Amino acid sequence: MATPFQLSDPAVPELLRARMLDRVEERLRGLLATEHSATRGADPRAVTPIRALADQVTAGGERTRATLLLTGYLAAGGSPAGAQVVDVAAALELLDTCHLIRGDVRENVPLRRGIPTPHVGHAAEHERNGWRGESRRFGEATATLAGDLAVAYADRLVGGLTGQAREIWDQLRIARVLGAHAEAATRTEYLDDPWPLGCLEGCTPGCAAGWYAVREPLLLGAALAGRPDLTDEYGDYASRLHAAWRLRGFLDSGAASDWHARMLCEILLGREEKDRTEDLIMRLVNEADRAVAEAPLRSGWHRELVNLAARLGLASAW
Repeated sequence: MATPFQLSDPAVPELLRARMLDRVEERLRGLLATEHSATRGADPRAVTPIRALADQVTAGGERTRATLLLTGYLAAGGSPAGAQVVDVAAALELLDTCHLIRGDVRENVPLRRGIPTPHVGHAAEHERNGWRGESRRFGEATATLAGDLAVAYADRLVGGLTGQAREIWDQLRIARVLGAHAEAATRTEYLDDPWPLGCLEGCTPGCAAGWYAVREPLLLGAALAGRPDLTDEYGDYASRLHAAWRLRGFLDSGAASDWHARMLCEILLGREEKDRTEDLIMRLVNEADRAVAEAPLRSGWHRELVNLAARLGLASAW
């Protein structure tokens, strides 16, 4: 028999969230398996974009958006047994997968999460089978449709959202599209500045890495828990956490950074500059902690938000 626990137990926040993340995983896999089974019987060819999407979703990933949403929800007093929040968390993961798929097409990324990206994999399938037409276009079209499908499934999952939660979701959908275009345009025009100064001052509309990627999941969690009063605290927390993450990404110049960012980081930042950047990251993480220090949250969840800020703000990849 499982040992009972209290919400005040310091180990419980992480345990509660982990259990809910397991439910999100089950929801995603169950949805895609059901769709694949139902569609295969009607037209075997139609399962191709479903399979392409399922491969990307089930290949793994950090589930960062779902983690942020569930943290904001549980900290705000939301019920661990809630069903709608699990659907919304799954929808966020589908939306994120859509933008990854489409971004990989634009940038011709060959691998994602250890497997071929949909446009590459299906272009290779086209070429192997000697099908009519251009392999590259077939691969890109299949990937685009897989992205469309991800959005359609996400919108179905959030169909019951109302009020503030619906407004946040709609704004997130628009902001991500505008941000993706802005990123592509600035790179094409050679205007991209990899040093994330804008994140320190506050992201503007159209930023591809806009801090809505942190803020909106947290605000969705608060809205689903019936706590719109946390908007300011969560917003301040998110802006600082996002800036810390962006600085960490620039400083480490990981795989997600383009060659321009890696080159500038290597050439322009000496040991002293890198140390100052590390200090700035820590300052931002501490500011994120203070932003929620006095927020009226469920017992034990102030510490979990502090832990989350440290983990995401100091991680070399997100």
